[in-house]
Amino acid sequence: MSYLSREVSPLPGKLWEQIDGTVVKTARRVLTGRRFLPVFGPLGIGVSQVAVDRAGQTDEAEADGLLVTKGRRYVELPTVYADFTLLAKDLESSAASGLPLDLSNAAAAAEACALKEDRLIFFGSAENGYEGLLTAQGVGKVAKGDWGSGENAYADVAAAVESLVEKNVYGSYTLAVSPDLYGKLQRIQPGTGVLEADRIAKLLDGRLYRTPVLGKDKAVLVGAEGRYVDLAVGQDIATAYLEQKDLNHRLRVLETVLLRIKSKEAIVVFE
Repeated sequence: MSYLSREVSPLPGKLWEQIDGTVVKTARRVLTGRRFLPVFGPLGIGVSQVAVDRAGQTDEAEADGLLVTKGRRYVELPTVYADFTLLAKDLESSAASGLPLDLSNAAAAAEACALKEDRLIFFGSAENGYEGLLTAQGVGKVAKGDWGSGENAYADVAAAVESLVEKNVYGSYTLAVSPDLYGKLQRIQPGTGVLEADRIAKLLDGRLYRTPVLGKDKAVLVGAEGRYVDLAVGQDIATAYLEQKDLNHRLRVLETVLLRIKSKEAIVVFE
């Protein structure tokens, strides 16, 4: 039996195709971290942990006649999931009428799963020992000015980019902001005739993103290159069959993912 247990479900193959299409389309619309983080994988559900190296500090060392790798640790890939239910009577009604089955519950579960992935990326999980882009110890911090006036936002981001260059962090720079800050950037910069958001996006070659998981008044700049940070994916987002209960069918949207921070110098948090 496969991990997703689809072969034991009574759901027809055509319906599984519709569920997969709905889940993947919804997740792609919601996910933000994957838009700028390099993806390592998918590695498959059989991979339960991955190596996390400290950039430039990984090497073999001899001790007591043994060779071991220093600067490397192995971390478990957590499972991110959200469940939903298909009602038996809705399945029967769809089959009898020939009308498409409403898959709103599947879309809602996919959206919830995608938002959980982004929360893991940006905030980690302190309870489970996972660091996020905004919560990792040792990342850069910048005092943020009032991004709703003047050219404070542009000046802050430009200064943060300069700080990354000074730390020899090169390549693609990405700015992720909360929706309220993104809204403040949608104004014409006096004397330029250009939106503040457009000025910043041009500075970053278009890599400016907003995400609701950041809440309010939060922003982070990332040197989004694989040698600094990436997203390890074991099982990519998929739907599994759980059980039939009270005649209805319970399913689970799931994935296994882990943010791998290899160089904390490549991250600047605006406070």
